[in-house]
Amino acid sequence: MEARDALRAATTLAGRAATLKAGGVVAVLFVVGLLVLGLVGASSLKPAAADSCGGRGTPGTDLGDLDDAKAPSGGASRENQKANARTIDEAAESGGLSGRATLIGLMTALQESTLLNLDHGHLDSVGLFQQRPSQGWGTREQLMQPAYAARMFFFGDDDGDPRGLTDVPQWETRSVRTLIQEVQRPDASTLDLYVGQEDLARQIADQAGIDLDREGEGEAGGTPGSGAGNPGPAGAAAGSRGDCHPDAEGSQGAGNPFYDGGASWPASVKNPRSTRQAIDWARREAETGSGEWFRWCLRFTAAAYGRSSAGSPFAISHYRAMPAQMQHPGDRNPPPGALMYWDTGSQAGHVALYLGDGQIASNDIVRPGYIDVVDATDIETEWGATYVGWSPPYFPHGG
Repeated sequence: MEARDALRAATTLAGRAATLKAGGVVAVLFVVGLLVLGLVGASSLKPAAADSCGGRGTPGTDLGDLDDAKAPSGGASRENQKANARTIDEAAESGGLSGRATLIGLMTALQESTLLNLDHGHLDSVGLFQQRPSQGWGTREQLMQPAYAARMFFFGDDDGDPRGLTDVPQWETRSVRTLIQEVQRPDASTLDLYVGQEDLARQIADQAGIDLDREGEGEAGGTPGSGAGNPGPAGAAAGSRGDCHPDAEGSQGAGNPFYDGGASWPASVKNPRSTRQAIDWARREAETGSGEWFRWCLRFTAAAYGRSSAGSPFAISHYRAMPAQMQHPGDRNPPPGALMYWDTGSQAGHVALYLGDGQIASNDIVRPGYIDVVDATDIETEWGATYVGWSPPYFPHGG
């Protein structure tokens, strides 16, 4: 599931679940081969995490989409983030955990929910850590309580399923990627996105007065909700997208190239910038931009066309609100300047600007918060998102 970088100092490149049942593990090389081929089905996987198959695409919270008028580095959203950060730290400290545990919790919550207490997410995922009631994390009401959600992240359930951070043996010395994989069970290709949240997590912690250098008193330490649990393989990967998300539509042709179409915009499509100007602006932003676009995909496309806001809450809702004649579902021949949309398994979805020659300008795909020019197929192949279609750059309610 599903959150700019004026808050981040790093420009480190960021790349992009289910637990294998112990009784169902076969020869290691054979399993790895099946995973590479994408043939391991959901029947061999145990759904024991926030989302056992991982979120399709990037987590869908877009601060800019939630409130198109808020500044990226301030306002109520930042205050909520700091309050939630303190709650996560209190859960860790009260359980005798180190500041490193807090940091991992903040990094996870930033990637899962933008460190906001969301009442929605992929399938039944909710809260700071996008934990799922159906997977044993608690009731929806409990998971909407940040303190409870944080305790579950750190200590898991009494019987060790779902497992918390402290249920992972030697967690203090394990890599962040391994710990996230063990607890959250995201698609392995998205682990670098969690790691890429460290700088922002440290900055929010500093603003919230959190001591990330605090020494811990040992693991779990008798804290309610701690449990030993049997660790699964650190690198357990999710099943194929079709197995994890059988409800996905429009996935036919996923990964196939995109080609330039020749459609023109309807007369009602009017923007401060022309198509050529918008494409040129997006390319300049990719080359010299400041990196303020973390999870601001819809706002970015509106800005490319000279607008201060998109006028819609989410990328996908913007597409679905288009007049029917402007929607081109599944069409892999968008004209340059078109807005291209993907279903990421979250409410927000994703949108990017088509530049032509099979390329898009997209935020977060290479560097969190920055715009990069990549192949349009990367949203499918790197994020596992489902291509929905394209539309002209129509912003009837945009600023």
